[in-house]
Amino acid sequence: MKVKVQAKLPGQIADVDLRLLRVFKAVAECGGIAAAELELNVGMPTISRQIKDLEERLGLVLCRRGRAGFALTAEGKELYAATLQLLAATTDFRSRVEGIHQQVGGELHLAIFEKTVSNPESHVERALEAFHRAAPSVKLHVHVGTIAAIEQGVLGGQFQVGIVPEHRRSDSLAYWPLFGESMKLYVGRGHAWFAEAERRWDWADLRRQRLAGLDYHSPNLRLTHARKLERHASASDQEAVALLILSGSFVGFLPDHYAQPFVEAQRMRAVSAGLLGYECRFSCIHRNDPPPARAAALLVQALEAAHPRR
Repeated sequence: MKVKVQAKLPGQIADVDLRLLRVFKAVAECGGIAAAELELNVGMPTISRQIKDLEERLGLVLCRRGRAGFALTAEGKELYAATLQLLAATTDFRSRVEGIHQQVGGELHLAIFEKTVSNPESHVERALEAFHRAAPSVKLHVHVGTIAAIEQGVLGGQFQVGIVPEHRRSDSLAYWPLFGESMKLYVGRGHAWFAEAERRWDWADLRRQRLAGLDYHSPNLRLTHARKLERHASASDQEAVALLILSGSFVGFLPDHYAQPFVEAQRMRAVSAGLLGYECRFSCIHRNDPPPARAAALLVQALEAAHPRR
């Protein structure tokens, strides 16, 4: 007879629980115990024992380990989501207590959309330098992700501040406009349009081409729907779009600053730049409720100061 294990929830969450949950989070995000060794700077036997300790404390099986590889169980996936919320809440609590004492410390998580470093209108690095001078004790974590992942992370408390291209607004988020970005249509060397880059192609011409586009909700996807364009290849990020363009089999939209090195190397060209393109506006986002803690508010102020409105 199979005996069902009853979950043994601790009456209080102690420091040991938080330590074990942080280990579990690292293992889940690294995709296994062996992969988490470098992240945690701890040997596999210790990590394995800590995961086992957590499973025993909770009365749950959190992951499967064997010849088929590592995988979280259904309970493990639920606990991972809950762990992100709990650790984000503890970070927020610590920041607020330090704010009460007029200290700025703890940790701060900033998430930013990809390929912004080369944008001449982006001065995020200046904001980070000013923030570090104002709050040198804060441990800053910078993440890169999709728009949806950043928005969900900010709403869930995983990130305190995000920087995303605006495509739709949430009533639960505050938006602070920062900078813009020009998106142009590009073709690779092997494409028929490459040799005729000076010709004026229009949206009707583009509908007959094989388009590569981002596969998540974004200004790129919104334009695809608005202009009734069919995506013949989907991409998870803009580097994947660039790869598809460089193949010569597809056309696609890229930020002009990101595409510039490929253009200079004569590996791709922009076509009908004055017509086949669109503009993006990037904004800083944070939760409306609760309002940002002191460290997050300082970063938002630094971002605004680095991007004065014209």
